[in-house]
Amino acid sequence: MKKTTAAVNAIWVSVFAGTCGGDALVPTAPVVTRPPFEGTIFIDPDIITPSDPTTFQDLSVAGQGSRTMFDRRVDGWITVVAHLFNANFDDGLSIEIQVNPEFGESATALVEAEKYARVIGRLPTALREDVETVWIHKGTEPFGGGNNNLLIHIGQADRYLQDGILEETFVHEAAHTSLDATHASAPGWLAAQSADPTFISTYARDFPGREDIAESFLPYLAIRYRLERISPSLANTIMQTMPNRIAYFDNQSFDMHPIE
Repeated sequence: MKKTTAAVNAIWVSVFAGTCGGDALVPTAPVVTRPPFEGTIFIDPDIITPSDPTTFQDLSVAGQGSRTMFDRRVDGWITVVAHLFNANFDDGLSIEIQVNPEFGESATALVEAEKYARVIGRLPTALREDVETVWIHKGTEPFGGGNNNLLIHIGQADRYLQDGILEETFVHEAAHTSLDATHASAPGWLAAQSADPTFISTYARDFPGREDIAESFLPYLAIRYRLERISPSLANTIMQTMPNRIAYFDNQSFDMHPIE
């Protein structure tokens, strides 16, 4: 359920209220002057969890075909005869999952495709709307988003999974894919960016045009839809750092299924 600003502000009172002769003492919120985080995928591992519902329905085998994919191991584009699968989701969206032939047999590629389709299905519809393809490679290189795509290197995925932030990382990358083109340069977003006291992370601050949307959306999701899962101090930090960005996202009427 989406939490209102009033509900979040109430946490500030409940955490910092003290007693003095029976009267609650509520201090003034501190002024945020610098980004509180280096990167937001690390702020809490339980914003979306493996036990949360997924929109993923089924996966069909589409054989093999020539596909051009980006591979961070060579920092460039490769053309391969990829294993192809069509993933279908309960909101009517579908994604072609392209698996590098380095995985060998189709059955092995199928296991990888289904694993990540199920995780991607936990993302809100708004973040999957522009995802047309997923590329899956071996390797420990970082994930990527954009170009109507999500890029996965499974060795790095294992590290994200071990740290409990696999879903959180997908939120960041899918925000690149589905939100950047519409919102990163929107006048309302730029106005919110200017009105807030600082950026939510140093990563967003250092690359504002490229990373601010993706860095801000996960904290927004946390404070509006997963407030009960994060600490009051984290909630307060988010609210004090990016209130205008939160208001901007609120006004977009994003489809948050299955989060909401």
